[in-house]
Amino acid sequence: MSSSSSRIVFDDIFTINGIDKEGKKFDRVSRLYARSKNYDMDMTLDYNTELFPLAEGQHFAMALASSLARDGGATSAGVDGAGAEDKDRDIWRPDGKGGRGLEEDYDYVMYGKVYKFDGGTAEIVTAYASFGGLLLSLTGSFRHMANVVLGDPVYILLRK
Repeated sequence: MSSSSSRIVFDDIFTINGIDKEGKKFDRVSRLYARSKNYDMDMTLDYNTELFPLAEGQHFAMALASSLARDGGATSAGVDGAGAEDKDRDIWRPDGKGGRGLEEDYDYVMYGKVYKFDGGTAEIVTAYASFGGLLLSLTGSFRHMANVVLGDPVYILLRK
């Protein structure tokens, strides 16, 4: 397994089966409803329509990652004694001086936190994450979300 894939805790391809089913509440934000191809997961996601326009019936790739860093060594110390966590801190910088991470492979990235898990049946669970008020719910088999941890920070990465 490559080092970048170890940072990805979930990924699949989704097909949008509805947008703003309950009406549009904000000018630049929509809520999409989608179903995954490989794992039969259901997703509801709030997203910025100006930055990432989508349409019903469209397919897109979605990944959840614990970090944007591509390099390994998550537990080793750097040359100056700083841990890998310090090196990863500046992976994404608006001035372009940070390292190139997973965000380079995707069109739309948000940073947030997994704040809740609901155990529906013994097999089916729902994970909830918030990205600065834009919400995600991901429902499906707990086996596919084993690496999604309550309370952990998470990046959502989308690509058409």
